Amino acid sequence: MTTFQRARSDEQRAERRRVILATAAAMLAEMPVAQLTLNELSRRVGLAKSNVLKYFESREAVLLELTNRELAAWIEDLDQALAATDPKSPAGERADLLADAVVSTMAARPMFCELISTQAAVLEHNVSTDVAVGFKRAALVNYHGLVASVLRALPELGDEGAARFIAAASMLAGAIWTHSRPSAAILAAYEAAPELSTLRMDFEPALRTAVDSLLFGLLPRDQTGLT
Repeated sequence: MTTFQRARSDEQRAERRRVILATAAAMLAEMPVAQLTLNELSRRVGLAKSNVLKYFESREAVLLELTNRELAAWIEDLDQALAATDPKSPAGERADLLADAVVSTMAARPMFCELISTQAAVLEHNVSTDVAVGFKRAALVNYHGLVASVLRALPELGDEGAARFIAAASMLAGAIWTHSRPSAAILAAYEAAPELSTLRMDFEPALRTAVDSLLFGLLPRDQTGLT
């Protein structure tokens, strides 16, 4: 735990925000969003909760800022994974590469998956209009960057197809992440009744199946290589 003196300059206030965000990120490496409390965050940062609230109006405001930062970082990962894509290769091959890149880079960022799995139901609540507007504006910038990344790899999708793919893939990723992290009771049920194991969901293969379905469903049929 770090003990801070009062932040007096803009630089000190910016550093205080940075430490709060970094501490929240470290906590998410240990626990799901549901277990991350403002009290524990404040304790680890070394500030009274009332002082943390001077920098972020709520726990959810902290986590929304982390969500946009993680989204921006994930887009960079995706761009790097797609950098070697040959634009002259068949669309079906590039769709496979895009699906691989989306799934592998997302699986490599469990904090991002955890955050998007709770974004609509939890994180976008208990925030002011100002925080919501700021979050959505940043998300829109990231969204345009993500559309550009997808279109560089697979321009056959077109703007509308890329937008549909991104919207559906992100929702599916969040839902699949949640279902691939069952509670202790459900894990015990799988152990007690092995025949139930067919219901258990593994994140990467389940997301890959969903992403394949989306991409090949959105591509013009004459571009998929399917007959």
